[in-house]
Amino acid sequence: MRLLLISDTHLPARAKKLPAAVWAAVDDADVVIHAGDWVSVELLDELTERSKQLIGCWGNNDGPLLRARLPEVARVTLDGLSTAVVHETGQAKGREERCERAYPDVDLLVFGHSHIPWDTTSPRGLRLLNPGSPTDRRSQPYCTYQTAVIESGRLTEVALHNL
Repeated sequence: MRLLLISDTHLPARAKKLPAAVWAAVDDADVVIHAGDWVSVELLDELTERSKQLIGCWGNNDGPLLRARLPEVARVTLDGLSTAVVHETGQAKGREERCERAYPDVDLLVFGHSHIPWDTTSPRGLRLLNPGSPTDRRSQPYCTYQTAVIESGRLTEVALHNL
């Protein structure tokens, strides 16, 4: 199962549209995960139409229309891997332990908010991934997104892509 992870798209505030490389990754993915701060309902509609499966949550910059259609925390099991998607996880210091307590039954936690790519594993094995932002690099050298593969309940081939 091929995953595409994106977050913090902020359309149309930070960019008019998603980069072509991201749309190509949408077409290749079995599951697209968006960790909030869509800003545009139109992007939700477009990704819903174009994705084979879309999982997403709302972020702090998402208004009432997006919050009415998306959960604060999305939970799903993907090929045996318990997955949660949330926008904010708080400061970087202590994140792994804090998220272990908040998501004790989760194997993979995808989050956003910071626009800073993140890939760590907690002491009990919770994998934490933040794809950064494909449209607003903030203090990062590149705009980014992530891809990954799930095989028989195991996350493999996690890759960060620079735009």
